[in-house]
Amino acid sequence: MEEILYAAGLVAPYYNLVLVAIAIWLFVVLFKTPSKKVFLKPWIVLFFSLLIYVVEEILTVLRTAQIVKLPIHINGFFELVIISLFIYALLLQREAVGK
Repeated sequence: MEEILYAAGLVAPYYNLVLVAIAIWLFVVLFKTPSKKVFLKPWIVLFFSLLIYVVEEILTVLRTAQIVKLPIHINGFFELVIISLFIYALLLQREAVGK
C-alpha cells in the first residue's frame, strides 16, 4: 500500500500540470470573449496567480527529479503570493458588484 501512495505522490505534480494547462486554455477562451460587458480584471489577477502556481509546480517537478536543489519552504512563499492575489481578486469583484 505504501508503494501506491509513494507512486501517486511522484506523479501528482505531472497531473497537476496537465490540469493547469486545461485551465490556462479556458482562461484564453475567456479572454477572447467579444463582449465588453464582462468585468475581466479579477479574472486577470486569478490568471496571474495560476501562472505563479505553474512556476511552483515546475520547480516541484524539477526538485523531485533532482535537477534543481531548492529548499522546500520556497513553496510557502509562492502560496502566500497566490493567496494574496486571490484575496485581491475577491475584493475587486466585491467592489465591482457593489457599484
